[in-house]
Amino acid sequence: MGKVLVTGANGHVGYNLAAELVRRGADLRVSVRDAADPDKTAPLRALGLEDIVSLDVRDPAAFRAAAEGIDLLYHVAATYRYVTSGPEADEEMVRDAVEGATAAIRAAADAGVRKVVLTSSTVTLPLGTSPQDKKTEADWTGDLSVPYIRAKTLAEQSAWQLAEELGVTMVAVLPAGVFGGTFHKPTQSTDYIEAIAKGALRMGSFKGVMPFVDVRDVADGHIRAGEQEVTGRFILCNDRFPTFDEIIAILRDQGLRVGRPLMTVPEFLYPIAPALNRMTSRLIGAPPLITPEFVAMNKGRFFASSNARARECLGWQPTVSTEDSVRGTVSELRRLGRL
Repeated sequence: MGKVLVTGANGHVGYNLAAELVRRGADLRVSVRDAADPDKTAPLRALGLEDIVSLDVRDPAAFRAAAEGIDLLYHVAATYRYVTSGPEADEEMVRDAVEGATAAIRAAADAGVRKVVLTSSTVTLPLGTSPQDKKTEADWTGDLSVPYIRAKTLAEQSAWQLAEELGVTMVAVLPAGVFGGTFHKPTQSTDYIEAIAKGALRMGSFKGVMPFVDVRDVADGHIRAGEQEVTGRFILCNDRFPTFDEIIAILRDQGLRVGRPLMTVPEFLYPIAPALNRMTSRLIGAPPLITPEFVAMNKGRFFASSNARARECLGWQPTVSTEDSVRGTVSELRRLGRL
């Protein structure tokens, strides 16, 4: 392996991927939005990294410069929010995703990068009719009403189209909700654990499941996808997704005083769930989690995906249990003063 670039290396997946690559002895360059910001770079420098560059992923010239001399590019950088400050922020998230993905492919073509590994998401897959109705890499969602889902889906589709046009070898990695490991700022996924731990579901839980995978397994899947002679899409997820009630039970087993839900919210009450979530979030000091679009998309549907292709083609498998991953998430949230 030659020199490797990881974009978004101060994020949850990016940092853990960079840390694992360092552990494996990779010659590594990493990017953050502003390399002059010590909050973004200090954890990376603590890994022994010095080749840290600033990168606005929507700047093609900057991306081309960052890709100079790179053999393998992991494009991880993205904005991950279901709840933003409003429509303008939603559209900025979509632009970051789509323009960043296409800039990565163009930079790879111009700089002669051997392969691009794009971090996509299982949100690009349609929801199932039950937890057993598992979707595969051949499936694409047709519901782009949720801005984050629109961002990830359009970004990956645009990247595939451009990679084919420019002759760039590409792999897309599709993690489920990412938990555990080390993170230096909360994500939408860790927000769920924080909110549930603070009592967001005390009045009522939901019958859905949480798409789940540990960040250490995600880092391993990225590296396998980069190093092996493969292309296409690879779903990285646990074999089974936990219910919200199971997450509550895990948190209680870890000593957190999380009250058991008073009921399972019936579907006819789903339309008022976002307003109740906003109110509850203010009361308990937790981040809001859902929007009307998100609730409408989930009604009668389930996050359900198969990791069979990653197992077969990459030799990958989930190794970190849901319990250990939740434990790691709680530990980090405590370290950050969130719990």
